Formats: sequence, structure tokens, C-alpha cells
Amino acid sequence: MSKEHAAFFYGTLMHPKILKAVIKNEGAHLKVCPAVLLDYTRHEVKGCDYPGIIPFDKGVRIINKPLTREERSVRGTLVTGLTDEDIVYLDRFESDVGIHEKDSASASTWSILGIIHRCRCTRAGTPPPLPSFAESLDAIEAETYVYGDERDLEANLWSFEDFVKNNAWKWYGEVTK
Repeated sequence: MSKEHAAFFYGTLMHPKILKAVIKNEGAHLKVCPAVLLDYTRHEVKGCDYPGIIPFDKGVRIINKPLTREERSVRGTLVTGLTDEDIVYLDRFESDVGIHEKDSASASTWSILGIIHRCRCTRAGTPPPLPSFAESLDAIEAETYVYGDERDLEANLWSFEDFVKNNAWKWYGEVTK
């Protein structure tokens, strides 16, 4: 019997078309919502379209400047309902695109999980502000892929909006403007 998995995605896999291509199905069994990983930083990987995340204490050494609350939080998506087969495809994908190590993390959500196969978004809007720490966020344990070699990371923080605008089409084969 297949176990259901939850995963936090913070880069290319936030794009529904790319996620569906990687898991080789339409994702009708998946639910997704916006989420945030606190105390991590998301960096550009040298010479690549995709990002890598590392814990904040390592990220601040690369950036070498004080970071805002937003900069020391990684926005992404929480996806639940992933099957064992989906995880095999995701692990293979992550090992092909860089030095990623699977880890457990608490992804905080403030939205209801929705059905991914209905998500047709290809453009990222301006995300709402992070809730204050005084507000309770629902934290869900999820797997995520942390970048394994911080020497490959740029000081620049990676932007999903820039990725969607300039590079996402390369990952799923269509040009969208």
C-alpha cells in the first residue's frame, strides 16, 4: 500500500506544469497551497535556472548583509497526497538538477489546500505579506530538498517571478507570454 507524502517546493516545482511533467501524471490526487519555510534562504545556483535553499545561518554568510524577515523566509508551495511513485520521480529529478539532500521541514501555511490539477497558473503575482509571528500559522511536516554545497550558491536571492517570466518555458516546452 502506498503511503501519502507531503512536500514543500520552493523553485521550479512550484510551477504546476513542471511538477506534472516530473511526476508523469496530471496530479489529480494532489492538493496544494502557498506555504513558507521560516529561517531558510533561497539562492540562485551558479549558472542555473533553479534555486537552492539552505538554513538561514549559512545563507546570511553568503549574502553577508542583514536580511529582512521576508528575505530569511522561503515562499513556496506545500503539496500533499504525493504517492511513493511520485516521490521516486521527484528524487530522481532533484538528483539530476543539482546537489540536493532530502530533509524534513515544517512548512507553514495560511491557506486552504486546493486541487492542483485545476491550477492553471503560469504567472506569479505579488504574494501577500507574511502573517505576523503572533498569528498562528499551521505548520505541516513535509519533505523538501536542501542544497548540499553552499559554494555553488550565489549571494543573489532567487525569484520565482523572474523564473516564470524568463525561464519556466524551457522546463515544460512551451513559450508563454
